[in-house]
Amino acid sequence: MKNILENMRKIVRTKRKIIVFPESEDIRVLKACRILQKENICDFILLGNAAVIKKRLSRNKISLNPLPIIDPQSTDKVKHYAHLFAQLCSAKRVSYEKALNLIKQPMYFATMMLYTGEVDGVVSGSNSPTADTLRPALHILKTKQKFHRVSGVFLMMLQNRLLLFADCAVQITPSSRDLSEIALDSAKTAKMFGIKPKIAFLSFSTKGSASNASLQHIRDAVKIVRSKNSKLIVDGELQVDAALDELTAVRKNSVIIKGDANVLIFPDLNSANIAYKLVERLAKAHAVGPILQGLAKPVNDLSRGCSAQDIVDVAIITCYEAIENSAKQNSQSHAIRAKRIK
Repeated sequence: MKNILENMRKIVRTKRKIIVFPESEDIRVLKACRILQKENICDFILLGNAAVIKKRLSRNKISLNPLPIIDPQSTDKVKHYAHLFAQLCSAKRVSYEKALNLIKQPMYFATMMLYTGEVDGVVSGSNSPTADTLRPALHILKTKQKFHRVSGVFLMMLQNRLLLFADCAVQITPSSRDLSEIALDSAKTAKMFGIKPKIAFLSFSTKGSASNASLQHIRDAVKIVRSKNSKLIVDGELQVDAALDELTAVRKNSVIIKGDANVLIFPDLNSANIAYKLVERLAKAHAVGPILQGLAKPVNDLSRGCSAQDIVDVAIITCYEAIENSAKQNSQSHAIRAKRIK
């Protein structure tokens, strides 16, 4: 199951993307950067106090060469970024002084680096909640489409199975429209990983086995997804055993998803977050993410319980997303040029 990450690792090595880490005083981040550098996976920039970072590297006998550090509190770039940020938020009447205070925060500074194209992706969250990673991204980068919802998907690697769980990070009580966007974005993420998505909308009910008002928004979400992409394999509402076990699927009359779902859409953040952590802890699954979906550029979150290897894995995916985005932009540019020539 780890072949997906290994294949990504080989690809990103050839493209030399740059990842910025806003939480570089965390020893796990520094250990991850040592792995990234040693294995020649990508380049990176550390944000933080240089003296603190160097002291922690020395104390833990970690060598990084080169050692690119920027301190948002002291660099001249902060003034330039503050002017840009104030312009971006002009509709909200953000003053230069307020912009300056925000940009001095590492996550805002990192997101401005991504906005200006100085880096290719941001990886954060080892010491902060998802909201702290997401807020600057929404302020500065925006979403891929206007009014689009951002969601978080985990890549769950079990011994003999690979699953995507969503939304495990952002939308607390998603509406039918929200659920449909989560599913459609998760399908795109699955395809990016080379997986043919088979989407199951999960519930305590299978195909009307229970009657409750809370089930209707799940059924409506399924209809929305089918109306937007009729080629997707999608079904719901399904109990998790019908989604994952063939014999149970037959018994419960699940004829579209036959126990072979690989993208699981949970009805709310409570169930999704609990489920991924249960599977990670009890089934010993390797959980990679949350991978944030729907943003204009690659910003990815970390669980605060992450290891250095988890950070490496998310960095690899972030680099791969940046490569995919560049390829799509080039393809769109070629298509526009071709139309003009005609």
